[in-house]
Amino acid sequence: MVDFAGFLLPVQYSDMSVSSSHLFTRSSASIFDVSHMLQTNVHGKDSVSWFESICPIDLKGMADGTSSLTVFLNSKGGIIDDLIVTKVKEDQLYVVSNAGRMDVDKEHMRETSEVFRKAGKDVRVEFLNVSQRALIALQGPKAAATLQPLTDVPLNDLIFMTSTVGQVAGVECRVTRCGYTGEDGVEISIPADEAGAVTEALLQCGDVKLAGLGARDSLRLEAGLCLYGNDINEGVTPIEANLTWLVAKRRRGELNFPGAEIIVRQIREGVAKRRVGIRMEKGAPARKDAVLTSGGSVVGKVTSGCPSPSLGGNVAMGYIEEQLKKPGTVLSVSVRGKEVPCVVSKMPFVPSKYYVKK
Repeated sequence: MVDFAGFLLPVQYSDMSVSSSHLFTRSSASIFDVSHMLQTNVHGKDSVSWFESICPIDLKGMADGTSSLTVFLNSKGGIIDDLIVTKVKEDQLYVVSNAGRMDVDKEHMRETSEVFRKAGKDVRVEFLNVSQRALIALQGPKAAATLQPLTDVPLNDLIFMTSTVGQVAGVECRVTRCGYTGEDGVEISIPADEAGAVTEALLQCGDVKLAGLGARDSLRLEAGLCLYGNDINEGVTPIEANLTWLVAKRRRGELNFPGAEIIVRQIREGVAKRRVGIRMEKGAPARKDAVLTSGGSVVGKVTSGCPSPSLGGNVAMGYIEEQLKKPGTVLSVSVRGKEVPCVVSKMPFVPSKYYVKK
């Protein structure tokens, strides 16, 4: 157990190593307790307009019941936090953001929504604490088969990045087809006092186990997904983070989100550094802040790294000079005082298996 953003969370459970838990998730299904994340409900007829004023997303163009990754941005285009927003309907949003940025996110949403209200707009932000709502992630290729007998939600129709409310083990929950592992799966928002019962019901339904932060980190890294504070922060823009797709095409023309002119200029003219994937076949993994070099010159640094249970060897991501971003570029990384060869690689390292109806 470790302190993570003020919450006591499991790194691993006693029945499995981190690597075994990781591989079990890839082959079966695991439950991750992610109740520490901030869940927020937004109400009011101006909810969509307000949210678009702080994110580069095209919420207006999204259908009801659909979800998307997006980012809060500062005036310089830096990433305040990454989050998932669900457009429940035109006047209601459901947001899940990072525990480590909880206080920052709350203040940001309070301040910006207050500006809207003072202008006569209708937007109300409701933060849900852990005594109100729990959140669990059921992830892996057997996730849907495990969940379906316990829910009235037709999971064949719930595709990746869609969300609905339904019964799970007799409890009304919000079920969203998403996750942080690259595998198929769902996140289930549950009334806090029912979370134990719902989790126990899932554990009785098949080949399902609990998994901790260790496996969650290696899974997300193999999937090429960012961890806030490591791979993205307020000094990095979505373009530098290789997340240009988060800046919706309509919004690029309107230039009405924080840092819009900087971000659109970067899209047009390029950037000096870029987030890339990195593979190392042997030795110890490169960890956060390990220096990357080319021809003896420093060209970047690692932001996340770990052994890859699925592939063997080690995977990492980091920022390097733009001209070196092409996959196959050979670099060196400093690991325990030694220069070790590494190669720029495409991400995700392991192909994603999100459920999209053919």
